[in-house]
Amino acid sequence: MDRIYLLGYMGSGKSTIGRLLSKKINYSFIDLDSFIENRYHMKINDFFAKHGEDEFRKIESKILKEVSEFEHIVIALGGGTPCFFDNMDLINATGLSIYLKNSEESLLSRLVSAKNNRPLIKDKTNEEIQTFISQTLEKRKPFYEQASIIIENDNQKDANEIVEEIFHSLGL
Repeated sequence: MDRIYLLGYMGSGKSTIGRLLSKKINYSFIDLDSFIENRYHMKINDFFAKHGEDEFRKIESKILKEVSEFEHIVIALGGGTPCFFDNMDLINATGLSIYLKNSEESLLSRLVSAKNNRPLIKDKTNEEIQTFISQTLEKRKPFYEQASIIIENDNQKDANEIVEEIFHSLGL
């Protein structure tokens, strides 16, 4: 197992858990969005505003292919990464995929406070965010559920407990 991909909806804890997991198993860590920001010298919000989502998804897929060749790495994917092009096929072909599954309610509580950092919801009201989560989660569910491992979390466990659950799921 050279690569572990963490996937799930925005706000599901992929980056936080990815950092902790990578330390625990002595792997490198990449947050795909941060990697893209560093490569293109532009925040994701600004990239969306300047180039649009379609162009972002093309770049994201290109960068995913690049990092899928790295070894001994935990990769926190963007929330939409598995849902475009053949990204989910690539993810499952090149590593172990773990879906961090949260309820709509827990995602809403996490995202409302951080919406300014999220290009897809930054200009939405709380009610619009709730509708957006519900609609996009429904569309993304078929992709997310292709993950090798599904970890349920509705704010009942802290990040360290989730890392332990993943660690044991890996048989380590």
